[in-house]
Amino acid sequence: MKCIALLFTVLLFSGCSVTQKIDTVKPEPDTTGVIAYETETSFINMPVSIKLKDIAFQTNKILNGLIYEDNNITDDALELKIWKQAPIEIKEENGKIKTILPLKILAKYRYGTQAFGVSMYDTREFNMNGVITLVSDINLSNWKVQTTTSLKTLDWKESPSINIAGKSVAITYLMNPAIRIFKSKLEKTIDDAMKKSMDFKPNVMDALAKISNPVEMSAAYESWLRLVPLELYSTDAVLKKDVITMEMGLKCNMETFIGQQPKNNFDKDKIILKPVTKMPNEITANIAAISTYADAAKIMNKNFQGQEFGSGSKKVKVLNVDLWQKDSKMIIALQLSGSLNGTIYLAGYPQYNSLTKEIYFDQLDYVVDTKSRLIKTANWLAQGMILRKMQESCRYSIQPNLEEGKANMMKYLSNYSPMPGVFINGKSDGIEFKKIKLTSNAIIAFLSIKGKINVSIDGLQ
Repeated sequence: MKCIALLFTVLLFSGCSVTQKIDTVKPEPDTTGVIAYETETSFINMPVSIKLKDIAFQTNKILNGLIYEDNNITDDALELKIWKQAPIEIKEENGKIKTILPLKILAKYRYGTQAFGVSMYDTREFNMNGVITLVSDINLSNWKVQTTTSLKTLDWKESPSINIAGKSVAITYLMNPAIRIFKSKLEKTIDDAMKKSMDFKPNVMDALAKISNPVEMSAAYESWLRLVPLELYSTDAVLKKDVITMEMGLKCNMETFIGQQPKNNFDKDKIILKPVTKMPNEITANIAAISTYADAAKIMNKNFQGQEFGSGSKKVKVLNVDLWQKDSKMIIALQLSGSLNGTIYLAGYPQYNSLTKEIYFDQLDYVVDTKSRLIKTANWLAQGMILRKMQESCRYSIQPNLEEGKANMMKYLSNYSPMPGVFINGKSDGIEFKKIKLTSNAIIAFLSIKGKINVSIDGLQ
């Protein structure tokens, strides 16, 4: 009897430790091969500041040498040629542009009489030096800072005079009215020069064309970010303390691609330019945090290390985790060893925990075939409590992806200079989760980043 009892005991315990095998049907992954494509509307606010010294530099390049010429002496008895004698100075005065223009004037004056159809005229040529001061109001129209200039003062370094019959005759009384005659032309000359020096539209369009080139976010993930400008906004220009400031804003689509580099779709003719009175003081940019299934599986494998799942003497360990997507769900394959050997399959919808910055899987459950076979072979493993414990390890952090994306963004916000004399600075604030998209080889979390940005022009060449 003792031998029988001992044998029964051995068999009993041996039966409890017998390893069962499970043969489940693998849910085949979706392999559509379609490139992931996502369009998100973003708004980028760009306060722009331009120093008057840069405008003066550009104006001096445009307005040089001979700036005015009048060769018709018959209309007002005066011919004039005016040269810029020294660099123009541009300053701010009571919210207006003050332009100081040193001039050299070569004039021909015709004098004489006409009687009985006979003309008795003679001409005299003289040189004068003086300084003209002009004052300009500014406004922004069609991305051009335009000025409305008026001549304020004319100061002669020496009184204009002419030698007639051996005598020096002051002709200031003649010159000042003549200056008033051509002052409108001189004012227009200044306005035209400033309009050219402050025409931002070509520079803005060139900058938009550059930033519309797709940027490779990750070579390993073959991910690309493309910006497509839609609308461009601007407030009125304001002059204060020798600096012109204005608010610019860009409404654009940010598109994420997986696979080959997409084309630059920028079309300057489709850009809508809109004047506005007010602009938000922050940017809203939509970016993508991309994790391949292989990388996510590596993290999950670490989560499962050293853990056992089961009840009583019936327990299993997870040897390996594999991931893919099927029918918009994430398939999680768990290779088990212990009281049950084989691979089981879970399915669930990926979600994002904004507090822990983790991707987890909601409504996680056994795939239908897996569940039916577990009920037949290992019903203890099909219990909801064990599934919930497994679900705790089916998660991974995308914090490294977020930090990488933020670091890439900060490259363009830390004194970034897309062209000489133009500097971009800014900061990014919080990150807000928007949604998750599954592709054939990666999980993409779409996020919204807010921040501030400003553009300054200093030392424009």
